[in-house]
Amino acid sequence: VGCGECVDICPAEVYTLVDEKSVAANIDECTECCSCVEVCPEEAIEHSSC
Repeated sequence: VGCGECVDICPAEVYTLVDEKSVAANIDECTECCSCVEVCPEEAIEHSSC
């Protein structure tokens, strides 16, 4: 979406902002903590383990 909430909350630094949009640039580092899913105000992030 581009708000950056997932960038700020992710402990594994999976997300980054590119052209004002959140991108999962380091998806292999994901620890499946689901913080990004819970914090996203637009419910734009889905994860099979959450």
